[in-house]
Amino acid sequence: MIGLKFKIERRKHDHFSESERRMIIEDYLQSGLSKKEIWEKYTGNKTEHGLILYWMHRYGYFSDQNVKNTTFASKTDEMKFEDKNQEHTDFASLQLRKRISDLEKQLSESEMKSIAWQTMIELAEKEFNISIKKKFSAQPSKK
Repeated sequence: MIGLKFKIERRKHDHFSESERRMIIEDYLQSGLSKKEIWEKYTGNKTEHGLILYWMHRYGYFSDQNVKNTTFASKTDEMKFEDKNQEHTDFASLQLRKRISDLEKQLSESEMKSIAWQTMIELAEKEFNISIKKKFSAQPSKK
């Protein structure tokens, strides 16, 4: 029934049946004609007021701003979910990598500080002949 050569005769306030709507949508998707041309083909009117796009959404077709590259909504919803999930995974992975990098930098800085403090203490002990390192067996001083 796709690509019929006749207009569906309609009075001004009549509505299309679901099968007629699906036929119009299928013709639009397969013919390569614009929505305006399809609407004029089936109704004789030049303005379609967005009904074809509305029907596509209503009956499970998906069209992104009049693009002819359409698929069923359930498949696009799955793809969108997978894309969002992949984006989320990629973003989470990127965040974790950044966090690991930041923690590695902090660890490196802490190790350098520790080495610097140990070196300073050793130099001070040699220079001034005093014991700076805490002796765990010693009693705390009484004041």
